[in-house]
Amino acid sequence: VQLQASGGGLVQAGGSLRLSCAASGRTFSTYSVGWFRQAPGKEREFVAYIRWRGGSTYYADSVKGRFTISRDNAKNTVYLQMNTLKPEDTAVYFCAAAKPTKIMSSLTGVNNYDYWGQGTLVTVSS
Repeated sequence: VQLQASGGGLVQAGGSLRLSCAASGRTFSTYSVGWFRQAPGKEREFVAYIRWRGGSTYYADSVKGRFTISRDNAKNTVYLQMNTLKPEDTAVYFCAAAKPTKIMSSLTGVNNYDYWGQGTLVTVSS
């Protein structure tokens, strides 16, 4: 599986962006997909995931109620809709895919994903 993240950019606080994660591979629908972000000087942190089975979602507390993750398996694409952006959301955002054998409780962990995209930069100005 190869992943390509896009959609980042510069936005003012309170604005919105939609990130896309396009994947290659016919079995993409069987992978759970997560979004992570990494701000300068900080560790990569979990943002959200969507499971391959049933499409259940989970969010970090810092983005809950503002971000929405969704997937379109027909297009092999996962989206991250980001609303009410804050300066502290500034980071490089990465999408990642986890094999279907990964249990749900592990999907917030950086080390539990098998494939990573290259990242897209989101900058939120105050």
